[in-house]
Amino acid sequence: MGFKTGDFPPVDPETFLDKPLQVRMRTLALHWVEYGFGSPKMIPTTYVVKVLFLYVLAGTALVTWTSDAGPFWDVAHWWDQPDVYQKLLLWTVFLEALGVAGSWGPIAGKFKPMTGGILFWARPGTIRLRPWKRVPFTDGDRRTPADVVLYLAFLASLLTAVAVPTDSLVRPALLIAPIALYVACGLRDKTLFLAARGEQYLPALVFCAALSLTDMIVAAKLLICVVWIGAGVSKFGLHFTHVVSPMVSNSPCVPSKRIKFLHYRDFPHDIRPSKVATLMAHVGGTTVEIIIPLVLLFSTNRWLTVAGVALMVVFHLFIVSTFPLAVPLEWNILFAYLSVFLFLGFPAQDGYGVGDMSSPWLTAGIAAALLFFPVLGNLRPDLVSFLPSMRQYAGNWASALWVFAPDAEQKLNSLPHRPTTNQVDQLQAMGYPAAVAEITMQQTIAWRSMHSQGRGLFSVLMKNLPDLDQRTVREAEFACNSLIGFNFGDGHLHNIDLVNAVQSRVGFAPGEWIVVWVESQAIHRKVQHYQVIDAALGVIERGTWKVADAVKEQPWLPNGPIPLDVTWTRGQSSPVVGQGTVESLAT
Repeated sequence: MGFKTGDFPPVDPETFLDKPLQVRMRTLALHWVEYGFGSPKMIPTTYVVKVLFLYVLAGTALVTWTSDAGPFWDVAHWWDQPDVYQKLLLWTVFLEALGVAGSWGPIAGKFKPMTGGILFWARPGTIRLRPWKRVPFTDGDRRTPADVVLYLAFLASLLTAVAVPTDSLVRPALLIAPIALYVACGLRDKTLFLAARGEQYLPALVFCAALSLTDMIVAAKLLICVVWIGAGVSKFGLHFTHVVSPMVSNSPCVPSKRIKFLHYRDFPHDIRPSKVATLMAHVGGTTVEIIIPLVLLFSTNRWLTVAGVALMVVFHLFIVSTFPLAVPLEWNILFAYLSVFLFLGFPAQDGYGVGDMSSPWLTAGIAAALLFFPVLGNLRPDLVSFLPSMRQYAGNWASALWVFAPDAEQKLNSLPHRPTTNQVDQLQAMGYPAAVAEITMQQTIAWRSMHSQGRGLFSVLMKNLPDLDQRTVREAEFACNSLIGFNFGDGHLHNIDLVNAVQSRVGFAPGEWIVVWVESQAIHRKVQHYQVIDAALGVIERGTWKVADAVKEQPWLPNGPIPLDVTWTRGQSSPVVGQGTVESLAT
């Protein structure tokens, strides 16, 4: 891998695309083991420069200058100042809402332009996805001028709260507008709310506005521990080990192929996760995210606290070093800072423990409120996004694959008000030959096949589409980025609501655009529920697969589809079990 040249799969672009899909998936999955996405070093370097200058330097300089805690290079003077914490929080929300933090750039599927966010959300007519249909004044799926005004006002309110000088704490009055606009924008468009990480930052802003200093600090400790522990709990089960292996393979900070191969059972014959990957997942991941936060929350021993903080800082910096495909770099850097600020700047033994809030009822109420969506989301994942469920990067995601009939994908480029084109066309606009651009995008579906739900999704496609080899398959997490400006691994952002919104604007014929969509696994169930959606007809099949059946197969399914339990098909009033094609089901 060079600075400007990547590691392209060792295939002949002129003939590779004529091979059967399973052959292509095997080749690309094996290539991922060795090289990940194969991006040139220039790509992660771009992210490092962005984070250093836009977040660490510019953000810190602005925050410390306006908080009277500067200069920004005098870290010892400002690292434990509450108003610096508040303003760094506001600055992070601003960058996330602007679209230049998480899910930015080529690693997230944004090639040209590299920014989604504001290019979509400040443009009337783009697709808007409301979270709840019963909320008044949220009808429709088109962004209105009023939505744009709300969004721009939200950005302005965040900047204002950062820019107004403080001497100890941000004035609560300055936080009222960001909080209110957070909620208003989120009720109109769940994409914007999730992009701004409202499930975590909105409670923190409420604490800053409504609580005394001691209560605010303890509430913030409860919040960060719920985020950590929720993420740790979500890693129970069979999914997360299948995240670790491809994540390590994609890390530019792990150049050694030997280290990468250790995460697979027997490369190139068996690329299911090895015992090393399991150890990394459930000791370096699950155990750390559950045990260490509990230690930090209740420890009154300084050195034990220091050790816990150091471990959490290393944990977040490790995630940064892997450049995961959602690239939540700013979020991880903020959490590394928060670990230091909250638990070393305001240790429990100095009056900032869980029992030091002004009322035990307040403590219990905040804890219950913070736990509500994680508990509900793990029991009923269909009701709650995986982000409020605190399942960040746990591998247990709602996911989808999009399948287009020959030339049908080009219809997406006729979508009105869309500020970009299909990703394969973005790559060609950058000078990639058509075949190279197509193979590059097929690497993303090979990546999906290496995860647990990928085996199930491809199994449903293989069962339903006998002409699958002649169709174009796309990874929905990447593809929907070009339609709504953001995705973070959350299949709820590209479920049937998005399909219907696109269909109402473009008009695919039956069979031209097929979506196989799967919900996250409920924590107390052993199956995942899938749907087959024809954009022109709606849902045409529902069923389940056992997660245990998915994880025991190779990504390219050499033994054929995993067992599927078809529970409903279009035109059937009772459960059915059997084989069928999309064409037959649609009629």
